[in-house]
Amino acid sequence: MLWVKAFHVISLVCWFAALFYLPRLFVYHASSTDQVSIERFKIMERKLYRGIMTPAAIATVVFGVWLMTYSPSYYMSSAWFHAKITLVIILLGYHHACGRLLKKFAADKNTRGHVFYRWFNEFPVIILIAIVILVIVKPF
Repeated sequence: MLWVKAFHVISLVCWFAALFYLPRLFVYHASSTDQVSIERFKIMERKLYRGIMTPAAIATVVFGVWLMTYSPSYYMSSAWFHAKITLVIILLGYHHACGRLLKKFAADKNTRGHVFYRWFNEFPVIILIAIVILVIVKPF
């Protein structure tokens, strides 16, 4: 179980690193005006999303489900766990929203400015704080 937990945490760290960095790339991309920079950001965003962010999200979910199998009755009866799963589902929606934004940037159809992406970038921080508190403190 400890190995599964370790790989769950490792994949979670990788996923969050990408969730923090991709919207930051969107900030810079939205601010760019020269074609060389714009094309460079498109490549960076695509590689981050497909090569790191999505595989890390999949691994996080797989290892998380695997962890649940060790004591399903405990997890299913814990309110903190239901709150955590709700936040993970919301985070998966955020991940998907990043993918949609990535496609807009790739097609040169972004209509939002860098300020929007600066705020958009803060959302996973709030989710991370809440999930860590739920898992460590188990407030309910």
